[in-house]
Amino acid sequence: MNKGLERQVAIVTGGSAGIGRAAVMAFAEAGSSVVVADRDVERGEAVAAEAEKTGADARFVATDVSDPADVDRLVGTAMHEFGRVDAAFNNAGIEGGQALTGASDLENWNQVIGINLTGVWLCMRAELEVMAAQGSGAIVNCSSVAGLVGFPGIGAYAASKHGIVGLTQTAALEYAAGGIRVNAICPGVIATEMIDRFTGGDPAALEQLEAAEPVGRLGTAAEVAAAVVWLCSDGASFITGQALAVDGGFVAR
Repeated sequence: MNKGLERQVAIVTGGSAGIGRAAVMAFAEAGSSVVVADRDVERGEAVAAEAEKTGADARFVATDVSDPADVDRLVGTAMHEFGRVDAAFNNAGIEGGQALTGASDLENWNQVIGINLTGVWLCMRAELEVMAAQGSGAIVNCSSVAGLVGFPGIGAYAASKHGIVGLTQTAALEYAAGGIRVNAICPGVIATEMIDRFTGGDPAALEQLEAAEPVGRLGTAAEVAAAVVWLCSDGASFITGQALAVDGGFVAR
């Protein structure tokens, strides 16, 4: 399924935990070298070390994706260490605070948009420059089901994730003739630390989230990672500009 990923080079942002960590391991197990990016140095280095246990070559680069210098250093490190970038999963993101749109504060808006949307754009800008020179590459951006439909109380998050879909589709059209594919994934409710923070450990809140999924359960980080790696593989060679819902049927209702 992941044909073409052997001896490739992949960048994964937000790679220290959750979906990002699962993607690092999936790329490594598919035979790719992986550059792991995250603000959490201790956990990021641990994930890179874990990936190397599979036989993959992995590097960790401390990165704040909202900082252009950090992003340029990340992609520059990949080029210095491996000489190319074949795949990128722009996954780093935060959920931000919860409030009605009219009661939201500017600080939360700027932080969420800065990391979730501007951060993806900064990463894409650096990655696309390298891939355009190569004449090949695949990018997957992490949106959300909140990038496909509205969710009360998380306006900044929903806006950032909707923006990722539009940015993905635009770049896909711009770079299709140059051998570069750009897609987005839109995870539903996935069992990660973000969901733990959202529910606050309340079993009733967790049950409500599970009940909202037509399949009757939360998704796993590994299930999302499998979709990411497939979108970067030769198996998805005719797929670009898509926002793939990995959501247990949530948006099909």
